[in-house]
Parts: sequence; structure tokens; C-alpha cells
Amino acid sequence: MAPQSPCRSLMSPPPPLLLLLLGVALLGAQARGEPAAGSAVPAQSRPCVDCHAFEFMQRALQDLRKTAYSLDARTETLLLQAERRALCACWPATS
Repeated sequence: MAPQSPCRSLMSPPPPLLLLLLGVALLGAQARGEPAAGSAVPAQSRPCVDCHAFEFMQRALQDLRKTAYSLDARTETLLLQAERRALCACWPATS
């Protein structure tokens, strides 16, 4: 009988021990309940994307309203200051 070569052919079947270890590893992963890589998350456990987007837009709108009010108040203050300066410039200086 010819001695076996240390290199295996690609077409030869894998040893039974390797198949057994691979099967045990796959069953162990399924038994632990690990989701498969790339699997979809069920809709019940996902946050409501539309609700979060709506809340974000509400907060952004509130911030814009506050900013607009602040700018409006600042503009009115500056206009009053400009009018007062114009009026004061018209009065002759009394000494």
C-alpha cells in the first residue's frame, strides 16, 4: 500500500470530526438565540422613526420661534434707539 500524502485533495471529503465540530458550533449559536448576521430587527422592537422625526421637528420649530422672537425684539430695540438718536440730534444743544 502506498503511503498517504500529507496534503489532502480539494475533492476529498472533510474528516468527520471537523463536520461534527462545525455542527455543534452552529447548534450552539442557535440555542443561545444569537441573531444571524445581517438579520432584520423586528418592527416591535424598533423605535418609531416617524415619531422621533416629528419630535425633532417640533423642537427645531420651537427653537426657530424663540430665535425669531429674539431677533424681532432686538430689531425693535435697535429701531427705537435709532429714532431716539435722530430725535436728539434735532434738538439744539442748550448750554
